[in-house]
Amino acid sequence: MGSILTILFVIGYLLIILEHPIRINKTATALITGIVCWAAYALMSVDAEAIGHQLEHHLTDTAEILFFLMGAMTVVELIDVHDGFTLITDRIASRNIRTLFWIVSLLAFFLSALLDNLTTAIVMVSVARKLIRNTEDRRMMAGMIILAANAGGAWSPIGDVTTTMLWIGGQITTAHVICAVLLPSLASVLVPLFILTQFYTSTSEEKPATVRSGISRPYATPTSRRERRIMLAIGLGGMLFVPIFKTVTHLPPYMGMMLVLGFIWVASEILHSDKDEAERKKFTASYALSRIDTPSILFFLGILLAVGALESTGILRSLADSLNRTVGNLDSIILLIGVVSAVVDNVPIVAAAMGMYDMQTYGVDDKLWTFLAYCSGTGGSLLLIGSAAGVAVMGMEKLSFGWYLRKVSWLALIGYVVGAIVFLVQFALLS
Repeated sequence: MGSILTILFVIGYLLIILEHPIRINKTATALITGIVCWAAYALMSVDAEAIGHQLEHHLTDTAEILFFLMGAMTVVELIDVHDGFTLITDRIASRNIRTLFWIVSLLAFFLSALLDNLTTAIVMVSVARKLIRNTEDRRMMAGMIILAANAGGAWSPIGDVTTTMLWIGGQITTAHVICAVLLPSLASVLVPLFILTQFYTSTSEEKPATVRSGISRPYATPTSRRERRIMLAIGLGGMLFVPIFKTVTHLPPYMGMMLVLGFIWVASEILHSDKDEAERKKFTASYALSRIDTPSILFFLGILLAVGALESTGILRSLADSLNRTVGNLDSIILLIGVVSAVVDNVPIVAAAMGMYDMQTYGVDDKLWTFLAYCSGTGGSLLLIGSAAGVAVMGMEKLSFGWYLRKVSWLALIGYVVGAIVFLVQFALLS
């Protein structure tokens, strides 16, 4: 049975990786893989009732993640439709490309911790388009945005889906993951930034007009500016409130996120109550829900169901034992997982790791989980296809896999290794 499930999962995973060549959306493949794995498990087992209980257990854990992501995506859409992020991005005004690298990258790093790396990458690339005309400079900026957004999401429980999974699963707590992963994540951005700005030669320095001073936007009325401030304050303030809500009430994180969604939904209704139906529609939460990335949510559902089937049959436990015998050192295993997440999606990799290592052996806030949060979050920057942020920016700026490999991957690798060293040294000193 274990061999059949493994083969089914590997076939499904290969089809997901080959999404573009075979022209089949990875969401469809993931859903089929998840259901087929459980169906095969049920057909080969004699105790259907026990399998049903196992499925209910995994579905509960999966639903918590999906509802959390759905709420967070909707909140971000409501802020964006009100142009709330312009209150942050409009403050950027510089004609020096090196200065812009630092400002935009660090802003992406910290903004990603409040939102998520995918949304942050999209917002910051849109900003870079308005600031920089030179194509090569803008591509390089886009590469650094990917690196910074992924690193920024790694140390926040709401910044990257893999860190969110570990947080919701109870492997890490908010305060600990911030303290343990913030400095390594920051190092993984600062070192590449320093190297890049020391040696980068830009044609825009010879033509100052290719770097714009600030962002030109249509005139905003006092009412619209007030609406932007209100929605940004409720949205970002609510995001920061979610970990506090979980700590105080001990309820699952998705409850806090749904509470924030409820408040910002009410605010949007009140702010636009005097508008007619057609004018008000695009500012409603119902419209925002129609714009969220539903295929990604269903992709996570399929993948997490498939990984849940492998965990229930003990396959992941056997894999962990095999890695321990082959590699031996646990830190090396986690570093390897981070590198692998650049080739394949980091969500199933982390989901598999959560099933490979039990919390009886590795308790809450164990070194294993915090190091996994760092490696899975930043490791995706090693290749352009290694993260959702990278794939999104690839489409926006028409980046090629080869260009990213030549220009950015080596910087990302240096940052990844330096950050890992900082993490291990920090852990050794504090422990």
